[in-house]
This record gives sequence, structure tokens and C-alpha cells, in this order.
Amino acid sequence: MSPVLAGVLQLLALIAALALAYVPLGDYMAKVYSSDKHWRVEKWIYKGIGANPNTEMRWPAYLRGVLAFSAVSVLFLYLLQRLQGHLPGSLGFSAIDPDQAFNTAASFVTNTNWQSYYGEQAMGHVVQTGGLAVQNFVSAAVGIAVAVALVRGFSRSRTGELGNFWADLVRGTIRILLPLSVVAAIVLVACGAIQNFSGIHSVGQFMSGSQQWNGGAVASQEAIKEVGTNGGGYFNANSAHPFENPTPFSNLFEIFLLLVIPFALTRTFGRMVGSLKQGYAILATMATIWLGFIALMMWTEFAHHGPAFQIAGGAMEGKENRFGVGASSIFAVSTTLTSTGAVNSFHSSFTGLGGGITILSMQLGEIAPGGTGSGLYGMLIMAIIAVFIAGLMVGRTPEYLGKKIGTREIKFAACYILITPALVLVFTAAAMALPTPGHSMTNSGAHGFSEILYAYSSGANNNGSAFAGLNADTQWFNSTIGIAMLLGRFLPMVFVLALAGSLAEQKPVPATAGTLRTEKPLFTGLLVGAILIITGLTYFPALALGPLAEGLAS
Repeated sequence: MSPVLAGVLQLLALIAALALAYVPLGDYMAKVYSSDKHWRVEKWIYKGIGANPNTEMRWPAYLRGVLAFSAVSVLFLYLLQRLQGHLPGSLGFSAIDPDQAFNTAASFVTNTNWQSYYGEQAMGHVVQTGGLAVQNFVSAAVGIAVAVALVRGFSRSRTGELGNFWADLVRGTIRILLPLSVVAAIVLVACGAIQNFSGIHSVGQFMSGSQQWNGGAVASQEAIKEVGTNGGGYFNANSAHPFENPTPFSNLFEIFLLLVIPFALTRTFGRMVGSLKQGYAILATMATIWLGFIALMMWTEFAHHGPAFQIAGGAMEGKENRFGVGASSIFAVSTTLTSTGAVNSFHSSFTGLGGGITILSMQLGEIAPGGTGSGLYGMLIMAIIAVFIAGLMVGRTPEYLGKKIGTREIKFAACYILITPALVLVFTAAAMALPTPGHSMTNSGAHGFSEILYAYSSGANNNGSAFAGLNADTQWFNSTIGIAMLLGRFLPMVFVLALAGSLAEQKPVPATAGTLRTEKPLFTGLLVGAILIITGLTYFPALALGPLAEGLAS
């Protein structure tokens, strides 16, 4: 079987699995966030934190809950790392340095999971399971909660109430993420992923000494790492490590896990707004971009230039032999178009244009299908922009799902889409202009620029994957990428929730003959075009200096 055919067959199997899970999971999540009943374990949690889950919140109160919970989470995770040397199960590792502890705390709380450290050489069992794994759950649940709040803004009228943040947080964790992760962890253990609390042990003898590995609760963390679109690996090699991702089947299964909730949330959206066709339109937009980028990535990585590529069946540098070019391409596009950031190959070793595709995937805002929750609310913001553009074309007030998109709403949407590019471009320019940050680049020229552009694109978009080649464990990069992750996560949430409150206060407008039909293929095409054009105009100069220049020169 040719490598190209193998890659296509894996893609078709993945699409079939996602299609089978789409309806039941999407409908289940809609029921979770629409139910007025509380499980007993949830009641215990509400009592423990002193929250009343039946109290409806307006958007400022909902936002305060998001920010307060996240601030406490950052502080807790920071202190846990700083105290690691005094904790049991630390495997002899000392406390994490202050700048790196800040970076890691910001990373995992923002669902970014950027790692400027070697996981197996820095974090003990307590920090891994009691700190990082816990944030994998709750940070993903926060993203879903904010998306659900925006959906309620569309579905409700004449009220500013968006639900209860604490109820949404707990339900997302207990009823969705935890059950899926338990099942996923069992499958991964069956595939060969490790799950233990063993210490450091030597593996084999080499001329330079013995190779040392430590065990850990890898399968369970790998499960929520993918299910929650987190991406932080137990080991530095991430999903290229055989302890995390042992077989081609586990590789395809992990891709399925990182895509299933973001895609299924479009069904949840359709259910909650009372029109499944609206959910299908958003799904079609996400799927079109995802499949298009996979096709482009496979084309760039399978292109044969010279006998070495022909013998290997494609650009195999930096890729695992057990996965090959096809599976690596699907993983790379899926992990950068979501906010996962897990990697089963080194993106720095992709072809020049292939590396550019991974960067552009993040710069789209990770909305195809995006992260758990963040992908849906990001796509809905772009839908509002597309409706506004269409309204300008025909000279009428734009409407979306029966809500008028006026001056206030479009200002919130515009601020949302401007925040992340500003963070990426300003921090990249500063790193290139100052003398010290450039010392962290392994490569010079266009590829070196791509290393830094990728780092800030990954941080500000809450992706977390690394291009490789950049030494990010410095005070400059730990601090600035940490700031970019925090601002890139929570500033957009401010405008999402403000927009949700504004929409919820409106009275629905009946559809007329002049209303744009947002459930039709025409709107899907308009939305895809708006996303690509807005992103292209924003990032093209930076991409031209990095991956495009490298790709055209090769």
C-alpha cells in the first residue's frame, strides 16, 4: 500500500468515527447544559465551594466567576511547582524556577499547555497529577462554559441572564470530560500507554551511560490532554513518545479525541438555538477548512524532490516511522486547528510550506474546529462578522439567528478578532528587535523567524505546540509568552460574554424575505471566505518573512 493511500484511508476512517459520535455526543451535551437537575456529587461540590447553582448570572457576574476561578487556579499551580521539592512523589526534582513556574501555571490554566521544560526531567507525580492534570479538566470546562453562555445569548430574549458559571463548570467536568477521559484512558492502556507511579529507572547501557526514564499516570493524562484539547505531554517528545502514543491505532484514536468535542459542539449549538441546520452550517465551515488544510499539508509533505524523499515516501525528517507522513500530516493540522498543541512529529522539520500551514492554522484563531468551547465561540464571532459584511453589501441591518447585529455587537466582535493578532505581531516584533531573545534561535534567516512567530502564535492562540529549535526556557520567553497566553485567553472572553449579554437582552426579530439565510451553503462559503481573507490580510506580511520565504527558496 502506498503511503498516500494509507494516509487517505486513515483520514476516511477518522471522518467516519467523528460522524458516528456527532449526533449522540452533541445531543448529550445540549441536555447537560439545559437540565435543571443536579447530580448528588455536584451538590457536594456546590456546597463545598459555597455556590448556588440555581442563581442566574448576568454577563459581568459570569465573567467574574471565570476570572476569579482562573486566578485562583494560576496561584495554586504556581505554588505547587515552587513547593515541589518538599512534596512527596517529587522523584527528587527540585522546585521550578519562578519564571518557568509562572509560564507553566499560565499555560495550563489557559488551556494552552505550552511547555518550556522537559516533562520527564522536571515534574514529579504530584505536580503532574494534582496540578497539571486537574487543570486539563477545568480549563477545558471553562472554555465550554463560555461557549454555552454565548449560545444562550442567541437563544434567550429580553433577559441579560446567561446561566450559572459554577454549574456550567462542574457539569462540563463531571458529566462530559471525566467520563470520556476514563474510557479514553482505558483504550490507551490497552494500546500500550503506561499508567503507574513508578520512580526513575535505567533503560539499557550506552557508551555515554544509561538511558533513564520515569513512569507516571501517562494514559490518564494523555486522555484528558486530547479530550480537553490541552496538549501538554507527560514526556518532552509529547505524542511522538511510545509511552504516550504507542501504535498507529492509538495515534488515530488520539486525533479522534481532540476533534470529537469541538465538532460535536456544533450539534449542541443547533439544539440549543432550536435549529439543527444552523449547527450544520457551522459544522460545514469547520470541516471545509479542516479538510482543505489537511489536503494542502499532505500535498506539501508528500511532494517528492529528489531520490531521498522518493525512497522515504515523503518528507520523513522529524516524523515517526510508525506513523508516516499521512498520519503525521493529519495530526499536525488537527492539533493546530484546535487548541490542542499535542504533536506526534516536529513541525520545525516539516517542509517550509508545511510549517507555514501549521502556523496559519493557529493564526486562523483555532476555529476549525478549534478548542473545547473556544472553537465554537470563535466561529460564532466570525459568523457575526460575515453577517455584517453581507449586510453592508445589500444595505440592510445584519441579523443572525433573529438578533440584530448593531454597533454595539460589531464592536465586541471586532475587538475579539483584533486582540490575538496584536499580541502575536507585537511580541514577535519585540523579540526580533531586541538583541537577547534572538540568541534562543537555533536557526537564522526565514526559519529562525518562523521559530519565534510560531511561539507567539502558539501562545496567544492558546495552542501550546512548539516549532522546535527555539530555546524558550529564558526569562524573556517564559514571561512574554506567559503574558500572551493570559491575555490571549481571557481578554477575548470578556468580549464574548459582553456580546452574549447584549444578545440575550434583545427581542427576536422575525425573518423576512430580505433576511440572509445563514443555514444555507451560500453563507458557509461567505464565512469560509471571510475567515481566510481576514486572517490573510492580518498575517500575510509576517508569513511572507518566514515560512513563505523558506518554502519558495527550497
